[in-house]
Amino acid sequence: MSDLGRVLVLAGGLSHERDVSLRSGRRVADALRGVGVEVEQRDVDASLVDRLRNDPPDAVFPVLHGVTGEDGALRQVLDLYNVPYVGAAAAACRTAFDKPVASTMVRAAGLSTPESVVLGHDTFRELGAAALMEAVIQQIGLPLVVKPARGGSALGASIVRSVDELPSAMVNCYAYGPVALIERYVDGTEVAVTVLDTGDGPRALPPVEIQPDSGFYDYEARYTAGATQFIVPARLDSEVAAACAKAAVTAHEALGLRDLSRSDLVVDAAGVPWFLEVNVAPGMTETSLVPLAAEAAGVELGVLCRDLLAAAAAR
Repeated sequence: MSDLGRVLVLAGGLSHERDVSLRSGRRVADALRGVGVEVEQRDVDASLVDRLRNDPPDAVFPVLHGVTGEDGALRQVLDLYNVPYVGAAAAACRTAFDKPVASTMVRAAGLSTPESVVLGHDTFRELGAAALMEAVIQQIGLPLVVKPARGGSALGASIVRSVDELPSAMVNCYAYGPVALIERYVDGTEVAVTVLDTGDGPRALPPVEIQPDSGFYDYEARYTAGATQFIVPARLDSEVAAACAKAAVTAHEALGLRDLSRSDLVVDAAGVPWFLEVNVAPGMTETSLVPLAAEAAGVELGVLCRDLLAAAAAR
């Protein structure tokens, strides 16, 4: 058995990504049991505080996705009860989860980010949606991407290729959050780069190339088996692959993250990686990218999760 003691895997929650989180939690818990760790998986509900106060685990592996899982709120609670956990601290999560803020910070660190406009729903409605949409297209051009400023799994995200598609894309986006991020669409090879730090500094795992059958890596493409082809390592020449690794580590460090993150990038025709967003609690399902990258690096998922928990417990 592991000397980690009792580990709690938190999954579920109340975000739109609850089902994905539960799948991630089961995968992490099973992987940890496979390497001899004593694991309990549980949801986040009103009884959690009593558990943390009266019978705290030795460490927590949070795999909650979406607003309630990645905005730092749960991790703030774990901090209140001095329970160690895998992943970024609450303040860093708040920064990374807000896509426009994160993009500003990584751009200041030297990364390329798409030109963008941020519009709240109230502003969009009160100042005249039609006029604002016209101005957005004039500034950014087509095609463009509309997505919630805070959220994950591409919920509420759309590619807009014509003027007529923008109104419905905005409506879809606002269904998942009050602020829309509208950014220039970068054509190229989509890759995801996992950054891992188990105590010896952040390092990038092999990049995963993403080829959705639909042409857009949306929610269905992410979580429907067979809907997307993943190539790992990505078909990039060595210099471009190194640039992607550097970009992901730079984003990880610029945002003050720790333990584990996954940066989503697009490599354009010139070989330049463009930063799209970062995930502080990346998916761990059967179709998720972190397990694929770990396997390509020769790292068993259970060992990876165990080492992350050990690093967290040692803090």
